[in-house]
Amino acid sequence: MIVHVVRRALRASLISRAIVATDDKRIADAVLRHGGEAILTSPSARTGSDRVAEAAAGVEAEIIVNVQGDEPLIDPGTIDAAIQSLRHGDSDIATTSEEITSAADVLNPNVVKVVTDSRGLALYFSRSPIPYIRTDNGVSLAEALERDATLLSVYRKHSGLYCYRPNVLLQLARMETSPLERIEGLEQLRALESGYRIKVIRVNNRSVGVDTEQDYHRVKKILEENIK
Repeated sequence: MIVHVVRRALRASLISRAIVATDDKRIADAVLRHGGEAILTSPSARTGSDRVAEAAAGVEAEIIVNVQGDEPLIDPGTIDAAIQSLRHGDSDIATTSEEITSAADVLNPNVVKVVTDSRGLALYFSRSPIPYIRTDNGVSLAEALERDATLLSVYRKHSGLYCYRPNVLLQLARMETSPLERIEGLEQLRALESGYRIKVIRVNNRSVGVDTEQDYHRVKKILEENIK
């Protein structure tokens, strides 16, 4: 899976180098066997971005992109879109969001939802359904979504990547875990709680993160059907 992520990242036109940051020698060895580049990091890293910060400390780059290792179907164009936004905007971090097309994904805590302001800056990320659609007559949110599929349009899924200005990434890595980050288990909330601006670019290409065994089998089938 991690090799697929590396190959996807290298297909992005604005990526010049892809490095796997891991504390597991087995992963590093697998990447090296397939011609990739890996850096062994400390096993004490709290989050993926903290691990990336450790690996990036000795790397010179205009922008550091954290593509999560459980996103083997991420589209290279999605990566480029986030980089372009950060390069030409005034935000501190850039990421992307995708449409949600099923009520199950809205209610699934493994699918992270994001809401933004009118400028596309993140207001909040959550594992819970946000915004919450108020219903009447005792109708649950799940029932409301099943009855009216158009309600799904208010939800956006957060893609599994972040683009950082290097100084921002290193600053965040030196901070303590924030209260909301601890509660939700979402590292990007540390940045929001600290006042950093996260630009969220809307993209059309959908990714499938591997969070469960069912996700693994689904993604494996897609990859096997599309390998040329």
